[in-house]
Amino acid sequence: MKRGLFLSFFIRIAIALGFVALIRVWFAPRGWVIGTVLVIAWAGINAYLLTLSVRRNIDLLQTSTAAIPDRRIGAIDHSYSDFDGLARAISEASDHVGRALNDASESRHELEAMIDSMQDAVIAVDPAGRIQWTNQRMQKLIPGTSFSSSIRIGHALVQTIRDPEILECVRTSLELRIISEGRSTSLLPGRIFEVNASPMPGGGAVAVLHDITRIEQVERTQRDFVANVSHELRTPLTSITGYVETLLDHEASLSRAAREFLTIILKNATRMNRLTEDLLVMARVESSEQELHPAPIRADVLVRDAVLAMSGLVQDAEAVLEIGDISTAEVFADTDAILQVLSNLIENGIKYGQARNATHCRVVVSSRDVSDPIEAVEFSVRDFGPGIASEHLGRIFERFYRVDKARSRESGGTGLGLAIARHMVQSHGGSIRAESELNTGSTFIFTLPKAQSIVE
Repeated sequence: MKRGLFLSFFIRIAIALGFVALIRVWFAPRGWVIGTVLVIAWAGINAYLLTLSVRRNIDLLQTSTAAIPDRRIGAIDHSYSDFDGLARAISEASDHVGRALNDASESRHELEAMIDSMQDAVIAVDPAGRIQWTNQRMQKLIPGTSFSSSIRIGHALVQTIRDPEILECVRTSLELRIISEGRSTSLLPGRIFEVNASPMPGGGAVAVLHDITRIEQVERTQRDFVANVSHELRTPLTSITGYVETLLDHEASLSRAAREFLTIILKNATRMNRLTEDLLVMARVESSEQELHPAPIRADVLVRDAVLAMSGLVQDAEAVLEIGDISTAEVFADTDAILQVLSNLIENGIKYGQARNATHCRVVVSSRDVSDPIEAVEFSVRDFGPGIASEHLGRIFERFYRVDKARSRESGGTGLGLAIARHMVQSHGGSIRAESELNTGSTFIFTLPKAQSIVE
């Protein structure tokens, strides 16, 4: 385009100079004056014609650009247009962008269709907490809404959803830019939802509501069944144990075979008693029926009391139970519950923490101060046994899960000790985990918040 303009300009200048030369020859005395006047007139005429040409090209470019959205660029007459190449380039770029936008629109529709087909309710909000989008499942959940009267986009979330748990999850995700989890019981009467709110990269957050009502009902039925069966088994097992112990007290009148049979009955009845007691404890903990009475207590006192309570088992097993470095900070905990947690962990260490070539099992109980993410005390129970393989570490806190099933039955384990410990620690606002290395030992670690951080 620029090359054509410059070429046209130079041709016109050359013609003007030639014309001036002829004027000078014809009108020698006054040739310069007449030539100058004619050049000025010629320049004005050419400037006017050049302006008309530029305007015409600009009008053509504007017409071509206006035709781009309707894909009519090919129908424009570009004869003698210096902007024809530019218009073509804009048209090609427009086609490329149009295809990209069409692909993005199709992907968006496909994503919306997929989210609409979900059984979970989904709602997205912008950084100011205004609703951007919801799926059909969410529309059905909100009382008073329907397809004809749906959730209004652009309105504040608090104007549509009044459930405090959902609002708190979304607020936490928006302000802290983290994944927030919660539990909603008041959005719909009789329904329980698990709420997960996640921040979006461009700002805002998306919340997903998963209906767990049926799961909760099944788990509640299961807990009630276990508790009822355990209660029913406790009485006959106690009677069996009592009668067997009475018979063994008169072992002088018993034959050797009778004593062996009675000893086996007593051993298995005792194991069944322990199992029923653990089941009852587990049912109480999971159903929140066990009332906790947390109060400030020093961490070193908890460790020493737990070690003292396990002295009988230590003597029977000929184990070595040591107290390592301990913190004197106060934690906010229910003393009986945490002593049970420590006792379960110590008992597991004594039963399963003896190295192959060692004559005695060694267990070390410690505690230390930590400050991530809150001020807390970290308790640890370490053994120096064969360790736990990595594939088992993620499941050892499940109910009835055993790493070595044969050895667990031999030692009388029920598979519920770690599950009970996990529920009790979590009910205190703490966390529990296990670390292990094969042929080196295992360490069970749990944290409890400090009493000072709870007060603050």
